Amino acid sequence: MIRIVPLLAALVLIAAPAIAERVTIAPGEGMLAAALAAAGEGDEIILSPGRYDGPVTIDKSLTLTGQAGAVIDAHGTGSVVLVDAPDATVRGLHLTGSGRVHEPIDAGVKLTRRAHGARILDNVLTGNLVGIDVHGARNALVEGNRIQGLRLARMNDRGNGIYIWNAPGTEVIGNEVRYGRDGIFSNVSKRNVFRGNLFRDLRFAVHYMYTNDSVIEDNISIGNHLGFALMYSDRITAKNNISINDRDHGVMLNYTNQSDIFANFVTGGTGKCAFVYNSHRNIIAENNFVGCEIGVHFTAGSERNTITGNAFVGNRTQVKYVGTSDVEWSHEGRGNYWSDHPAFDLDGDARADSAYRPNDLMDHILWSQPAAKLLLGSPAVQLVRWSQSQFPAARTGGVVDSHPLTTAPVREVPDTIERMAQATPLWAQGESYDDTDPLEAH
Repeated sequence: MIRIVPLLAALVLIAAPAIAERVTIAPGEGMLAAALAAAGEGDEIILSPGRYDGPVTIDKSLTLTGQAGAVIDAHGTGSVVLVDAPDATVRGLHLTGSGRVHEPIDAGVKLTRRAHGARILDNVLTGNLVGIDVHGARNALVEGNRIQGLRLARMNDRGNGIYIWNAPGTEVIGNEVRYGRDGIFSNVSKRNVFRGNLFRDLRFAVHYMYTNDSVIEDNISIGNHLGFALMYSDRITAKNNISINDRDHGVMLNYTNQSDIFANFVTGGTGKCAFVYNSHRNIIAENNFVGCEIGVHFTAGSERNTITGNAFVGNRTQVKYVGTSDVEWSHEGRGNYWSDHPAFDLDGDARADSAYRPNDLMDHILWSQPAAKLLLGSPAVQLVRWSQSQFPAARTGGVVDSHPLTTAPVREVPDTIERMAQATPLWAQGESYDDTDPLEAH
């Protein structure tokens, strides 16, 4: 029995977990790399103000924290911080100077497949090809970072602010991304949440490719080429997003199915507030489409979509739809608001007493034969439009709202966002590169 007691004591000591340490280091050649090598699981390494050499690798579940003024500079080589361990945290640092190699994706922070549960918080990332690359890491959190991308002459030579690849469960919350290529590019992923981010002066604010069962909400896109591009993705919820002064489209659905596009606000002279291309069984409801060249361009056999409760206000063309059959844009007796529909509501049910057709025969002619625009003011055009309005048999197929609303849902934009939106976008200043059709590019 006497012999067993020391043995038990030894076993207890062996089994006892190591106590995590907090280590503060100062700048110096090799100091950061040495501290990472010496650290144990659960430790926190705190960087005092100053510059530290990168690239560095985190291969333990530890926390790397920067005090104000702490900078890690990779001097143009690789990724500034490579995280290759689960449950690691990178917080409060200024990360700069990644390489510019697109394969294997140099970044300010790169998370490998082993970095599940990583937390990238409150960092400033500048001068990197890609800001943050979540490359196969599950359940990562990217929150509160400020990312400023490269401004190379060719937009396709730039990297994305945040790149998500095959990273289920990733949450991207409250980040600011400006310049570079796309704000968030998500490819071959699922169950992601992108919430409360701000995107400015980019190609796409959010670019979805083959990303399913995910949420995009409360994001703001200002002055980009395209706001929210949902492509080849299913079961997406995109709600309460704002697109202001985006050049081509505010919201685009391309081969996107069974998704909810709800309570978004698009305004500011955009080419098309929304573009729906070969997308099916979606709900497009309670959105505001205001002041665009085209409110919604609806094409390529998109079918069985529910479109209700939206406000089409002051668009030069409210709807562009070319088809030979009628498509109903109301649901269970509730249609949409149309600012150019001079209708009465005699029974006071907030529904107009007459149906609304946003397009007529001349619209179809003008879309297929653009040269006919020269005749817009001619008596012949007016006669065709009057005849079609008087004789229903002369009508072509198109959008029909049988229960249009008489009041528009109101969406207010925060004052801070209004002030940002007053600046002239870079694309309007001539800084517009690689003008490719987003559909042709995929």
